[in-house]
Amino acid sequence: MGQAPLKEVPKLKEWPHFSGEGEYDHMEFIRGIGMIKEYFELPERLVTARLNTLFTRSAHRWYIKLRQAHGHQIWTWWKTQIINKWTNDAWRFKGETAFEYAKFNADKDKALPCFCQKKTD
Repeated sequence: MGQAPLKEVPKLKEWPHFSGEGEYDHMEFIRGIGMIKEYFELPERLVTARLNTLFTRSAHRWYIKLRQAHGHQIWTWWKTQIINKWTNDAWRFKGETAFEYAKFNADKDKALPCFCQKKTD
């Protein structure tokens, strides 16, 4: 299967955007870009050319500084930079806390009946 025609690629307003402010999820941004890149088989240059528009507010200022300092880079490089910049202790704690609350607790949660039945064969 070859690259999708450019007219099939979603318009920029349909792509995920990232501000780096407030309640953000940079990993969701990365996954969203990755899915579009993979689904439409987009070349690196097409993805990285859109970053100037996909980053907003403080993330856009950060992008401009990095772009000026390092020039054109591939999407994999940008993913690493995003992770390095926005994965901090507070973000990790938020994810760990969500995981802790999502786990099954036998004292608080009721198991589905199908998990409580003994297998007979």
